[in-house]
Amino acid sequence: MLERWTHRVLRYRAVVLALWLCVLGAGAYSYFHVDELLSTNLAVPGSESERARVLLREHFGEQPEGTFVVVFDVPRSSKPLERDLRRRLDRAAELVPTGRARKLEDGDGVLYGEIDTGLSVTQAKGYTDALRRSLRSDGPPRAYVTGQPAIQHDVEPALREDIHRAELVAVPIALAILVAVLGLSLAVVIPLVFAACTITATLGIVYLIATQTTMATYVPALVQLIGLGLAIDYSLLIVHRYREEAARGASVEEAVIRTMATAGRAVVFSGMAVAIGLALLLLVPVPFLRSMGVGGLLIPLMSIAAVLTLQPALLSVLGHRGMHGLREIRTGVSPQAKAETGFWIRLAGAIMRRPVAWLAAGATVLALASLPIVWFQLTPGSISGLPDSPEAMQGFARLSVGVGPGAVTPTQVVVDSGAPSGSLEGPTRAAVNRLADALFEDEEVFVVASGRRSPYVDPSGRYTRVVVVGRAEYGSDASRALVERLRDVYIPDAGFPRGVTADTGGVPAQGADFLERAYGALPWVVLAVLAVTYLVLLRAFRSLVLPLKAVLLNLVTVVAVCGLLVVWFEWGVGEWIGVTESSDIEGWVPIFLFATLFGLSMDYEVFLVSRMREAWDEVPDTKRAIAYGLARSGRVVTAAAAIMIVAFAGFVTGRVVGLQQLGFGLAVGVLLDATLVRMVVLPSLMAVIGRWNWWLPTRVARIARVAPSPLRP
Repeated sequence: MLERWTHRVLRYRAVVLALWLCVLGAGAYSYFHVDELLSTNLAVPGSESERARVLLREHFGEQPEGTFVVVFDVPRSSKPLERDLRRRLDRAAELVPTGRARKLEDGDGVLYGEIDTGLSVTQAKGYTDALRRSLRSDGPPRAYVTGQPAIQHDVEPALREDIHRAELVAVPIALAILVAVLGLSLAVVIPLVFAACTITATLGIVYLIATQTTMATYVPALVQLIGLGLAIDYSLLIVHRYREEAARGASVEEAVIRTMATAGRAVVFSGMAVAIGLALLLLVPVPFLRSMGVGGLLIPLMSIAAVLTLQPALLSVLGHRGMHGLREIRTGVSPQAKAETGFWIRLAGAIMRRPVAWLAAGATVLALASLPIVWFQLTPGSISGLPDSPEAMQGFARLSVGVGPGAVTPTQVVVDSGAPSGSLEGPTRAAVNRLADALFEDEEVFVVASGRRSPYVDPSGRYTRVVVVGRAEYGSDASRALVERLRDVYIPDAGFPRGVTADTGGVPAQGADFLERAYGALPWVVLAVLAVTYLVLLRAFRSLVLPLKAVLLNLVTVVAVCGLLVVWFEWGVGEWIGVTESSDIEGWVPIFLFATLFGLSMDYEVFLVSRMREAWDEVPDTKRAIAYGLARSGRVVTAAAAIMIVAFAGFVTGRVVGLQQLGFGLAVGVLLDATLVRMVVLPSLMAVIGRWNWWLPTRVARIARVAPSPLRP
């Protein structure tokens, strides 16, 4: 079927190339406009924090994530100065639809006030510049506009700068690796063109989706760097196989069709494995992770689409031109001939002679890397983990010193008395007062604000709220512990009457609910990924044993990577090269890391084992098949992994801690997988298992609709 499809693509290659040129243009437009539609929101539908958020929006006209905080740098305060700053704050609030200025609060060397809005983060962040212009026009003292909308507004350009800087490093290194593998030839251009088209196409779809639903701020960064590595990898592997087919004297069309039937088929299965891992993030009942899953899922899907259409068209245009590098022309020796006597065949021979020793050595290294996972700690997020140069972060730092980092993201308890005016007097008001009094005694609490008037009571008097400003920022252990005490101790002990509800909301509560909901669903996501991946690989490898081995090795790799995350970030080893130390790992990182790395690991598994399967089908000799697979694929798989590592390392060089952690995890995961796991543990384990590697009973083969693979002597 793939052969017939490729023949049609070659027949209409001009149309295919024209369509991809249009996609490239549309994607380029999306690249410059998609940031306007993005936001980072940890809302968890159906949770207590979400109920509180809805009540605040519907009855108080506010959304906590749409609140600005204005920080005035005031070494010495006075009543006239406070009145003047209050007028400035009121005028600025008029620039934002639904904006309302709250009273100024006093801190150590600062006065600060909130501008509440009923806008979402995506809507509110667009008014950041207008607020700053208004506040600056009145002269000193210096006013810093911060809060979630302003932080979102300022971080997006910083993210774009980080990605641009990473690409300036990654693309030249990737080009150098391509030249090393393909030689100084025109063939080097194909993977770069392929990557440009797939990345822009993915960004175009992200833009369309973002117009209809919330997409996380990090999605374009993921698309660009993961897409760069994945697309170049896929194209490189296909170009490398095409050179082999062309070297055998086949015509251009025959070489392209044969390449797509072998390497193209392997890439499609690999892309499906990556897509499956990321698609199952859609099962996590948290919109932030779902949006990351959507962005990640689109990358392999668009790569598969480009492999099936753009790649054969590009190969046919190039033909036999540029298929040989200068080194091959001078020496007359092809990489395929060198593979038969080079490093990889020697490595295969060494492993085949002592497979148990090699397996034990590889397993020991993975076990040692996994041990630090015992100290693994999670946080829902961290404002302090963002770049510190933008104005919003300067304001946050000033407020953190003068008041405390919790002032930007307070916790809010929303009380529903059940009847109009029910929150103003009687048992409900008495319970609210008891709650506020108890919170004043908590060491983590800096400010408690409540009352019988707006903004603490809604117009009907049915709803009231208690605003709790903690001393720590929302993602810290101390902040999450305060949320737990509120829910488990303070609210029950306040003695609210029967029928009265008190929901704990605000960003700290959202963070706690985010971790609980995301990791509550994680075991099911893991099981689903394992099951579906196993079934896909069963069909690809025509074996019951090989997919099981692949799944288990991938799990071991992910655990080892999590252990190394602890060493690099929590233990501060990464500080030696300028990486930010973090006491906790951001909660979304391990989940996204598992889904992505599990899929990416399948790339190298499929590329290697597919070549081994070809050799086994020709001659049923396990050792020969393993040696053939390593000799034919080891060099190109290592080069593909190096390109992927360089792309992911771009995250590590950035200024956002969450992306640093993700980039480090992906880069180290690919490094472990493509070297230790696939080149040492995989072949040694296969050598120990022997002919059982290829076993597929006839009944199972019939269900999977593939040729059976009974045991051979």
